[in-house]
Amino acid sequence: MHISLTPELERAVKMKVESGLFNNASEVVRDALRLSMRHEAENEWLKREAAIGFAQLEAGETVRIRTKQQFLALARKPS
Repeated sequence: MHISLTPELERAVKMKVESGLFNNASEVVRDALRLSMRHEAENEWLKREAAIGFAQLEAGETVRIRTKQQFLALARKPS
């Protein structure tokens, strides 16, 4: 597989390799793809949780929290 990078991205890859953190450009690209995939998965989780929260809000399923301690107790409560 061959990929094309902008000059800016190519410089960034070269700098990563020159830093000694990576042995070659392929390692840099693989690491970037893994991070991107993890980021996408986290975004999907956040979207699902936000949709659930919005639906609960719309249904009137809310709890009034007045203190940090109340919030922490609720956040730590098992589902």
